[in-house]
Amino acid sequence: MDIWDILYEKASAQYHPEDVSPFVYAHHVVCALEAENGEIYTGFCIESCSGVMNLCAERVAALNMYVNSGQTKIKRMIAFRDRAPYGGGSGMPCGACREFLYQLDEENENMEIMNDFANRSIVTLKELMPNWWGKERYAQSKGS
Repeated sequence: MDIWDILYEKASAQYHPEDVSPFVYAHHVVCALEAENGEIYTGFCIESCSGVMNLCAERVAALNMYVNSGQTKIKRMIAFRDRAPYGGGSGMPCGACREFLYQLDEENENMEIMNDFANRSIVTLKELMPNWWGKERYAQSKGS
């Protein structure tokens, strides 16, 4: 069993779509990530009738990592609905999640994101956002 199998199993355990209330639906998209130190954190999507309160599984997992360990660097991530990512853009984080992951830590640009589980095809955040606007601000914060 490799790390991707472990991440898939951890995320799968979160998958059980349910109505939390007449206004809130959850657990229909799930995520597991491996932090820099090897710990695994999970998250699930939660949506409400008011879109601004929605949280994607990827952001929830990253927030769980930060809240529970103070870590900001992610090595690997897998996210999916009812089956593992199968290529064609499946498993890719949305724009808001991509932005949050980059803003959380510049080194997350090197994180591996599962695109096709069966073929172990991955993509990096930097490949998804090659000309990210925040690089200049990170450089300024380092005095470069």
